[in-house]
Amino acid sequence: MHAPALSPPVNVASIAAAIAAISAVGLGLALSIPLLAFELHDRGISSTWIGINTAVGGLATIALAPFLPKLVRRIGAGPLLLAAILSAAISLLAFKITPSFILWFPLRFIFGAALCVLFVVSEFWINAASPNHRRGLVIGIYGTVLSMGFAGGPAILSLVGTQGWAPYLCGAAFFALAGIPVLIGAAGAPAIEEDHSGGGVWTLMRIAPAATLAAFIFGAVETGMINFLPLYGLRRGLDAGEAALLLTVAELGNVALQLPLGLLSDRVDRRRLLLGCGIIGVLGSFLIPHLAIDSWAMWIAAFLTTGIVAGLYTVGLALLGARFNGAALATANAAFVMLYSIGLTVGPTAVGGGMQLVDPHGFAWVIGAFLLLYVLVVAGQIWRDR
Repeated sequence: MHAPALSPPVNVASIAAAIAAISAVGLGLALSIPLLAFELHDRGISSTWIGINTAVGGLATIALAPFLPKLVRRIGAGPLLLAAILSAAISLLAFKITPSFILWFPLRFIFGAALCVLFVVSEFWINAASPNHRRGLVIGIYGTVLSMGFAGGPAILSLVGTQGWAPYLCGAAFFALAGIPVLIGAAGAPAIEEDHSGGGVWTLMRIAPAATLAAFIFGAVETGMINFLPLYGLRRGLDAGEAALLLTVAELGNVALQLPLGLLSDRVDRRRLLLGCGIIGVLGSFLIPHLAIDSWAMWIAAFLTTGIVAGLYTVGLALLGARFNGAALATANAAFVMLYSIGLTVGPTAVGGGMQLVDPHGFAWVIGAFLLLYVLVVAGQIWRDR
């Protein structure tokens, strides 16, 4: 009689260290992005140039992400994260003391590159250290805590204000705090061996479109929602406070639903769950124009649609971890974050253009169209693999 096979031990401390680090980064990032926009506005920079400068951070991610697996292999996850944390903190402080707007472009590139390293390496670390039967739970916890960090950043900014050194020092302090769990857990960080598969970022995107495309669609939809949902509310008759509250309700969906979706992804086929999230997102988006803007039904639709669409990121990340390992997982995580960044750039442009063409409901139609594209791709992949 054979003894039952034992599951490999789970390094809870290592996973906790990675989640704690990226959560502190989330707070610092959510505080920094609006802070830098306010700073440029106060200096008299136009909104167009503020947008262009912000986009440079996304370009840094797109440029750097394909090279990160090799950097992780050569330097190690822990040291690379610490270098990125230091770069993020220093570059954030440098924005305040740099009077020339031209110099903000290389600074924004450095800041964006540091954030790219932090997200790619942390998510690789979390994915690689998670057991497959609990991967959705772990990534659901990660998504929940990160969403709370994103919600907490602006709240802290409202307390410390946007003037003077206080908000910059707070942001740098959050980045510095992220270094403590990395130092504690660095010994348990996963290492990757030489990749002999020949599969680069673009190859892995073709192999696993359901997972990687989820990041692009979520990036586009989330950023379009954050940028234009309050404006959509205003154009349908809400005042500024009510419009901001509608966005808050929507973002609470992100916080509330990632853990349940992560748990569910451990029990069902993850591709089919991604398809379900996409379908619900399509239905919710196309329903929004037909709901009274100041009704409970609109709040519920915004809460559920935003939270379930955010599940594309959570479940997509879990699917990557189940599909790949080692160097291929690091490359897949790089592809995931890179596509998310491309979505951040494409989403607001498309949603804003749609809203201008069909005012105001183009907002909902374009978001629905992004999600419908995803549903068609994933449904086609599932059908092909039957």
